[in-house]
Amino acid sequence: MFCVGARLDTRPESPGADDNTSAVAALLELARLLPALSRSEHLWSIELVAFDLEENGMLGGAEHARMHSQQQTDLRGMVSLEMLGYCDHAPGSQTLPRELVGLYPDTGDFIAVVGNQNSTDLIAAFQNGMRSVPELPVEVLQVPQNGEMLQATRLSDHSPFWDAGFPALMITDTSFLRNPHYHQLTDTVDTLDFDFLSKVSQGCLESTKRILANGY
Repeated sequence: MFCVGARLDTRPESPGADDNTSAVAALLELARLLPALSRSEHLWSIELVAFDLEENGMLGGAEHARMHSQQQTDLRGMVSLEMLGYCDHAPGSQTLPRELVGLYPDTGDFIAVVGNQNSTDLIAAFQNGMRSVPELPVEVLQVPQNGEMLQATRLSDHSPFWDAGFPALMITDTSFLRNPHYHQLTDTVDTLDFDFLSKVSQGCLESTKRILANGY
């Protein structure tokens, strides 16, 4: 089984267009398009999950990871879609944790694929699918252990799956490291880049299709 999820909640003070309606839109697009594929060609099954209470400590993701662990399901990997729609082509628009300065671009026009040391094969599979989309810059970060040394990489529903020992990724526009409207009243639909979001959604679809057909 393969899991793709996005959380539904946002902060009460924010409309939440990027955080996290953009990712829910991508999840719904997967739900719309994946059933048309031939299930006889699938190596794995898939579950699409809309989590709640991420803003309260990833409670929805933690419960789902606990369920998979408790039931000992054959979960091969999980992907969390976390803020996918903000893009800024201006140099200097991308900030980075001090540990990563100089290692990644300072222009906020890429989508990030973030995994831990237990997710090497899943990272490779997903980045290949994402990079099949023309004109979509993709950057990859693999953190040691479960990301404890870089806490910003743990701020989505993938982190409980890391802690439970499952391979898991976060796909993100990097959130507050790029988007000045994060947790603000200004996180509105007019701030989103729909061309960027469309390409990211296409990349998520292509990656998921390849994984369902071939595993990784």
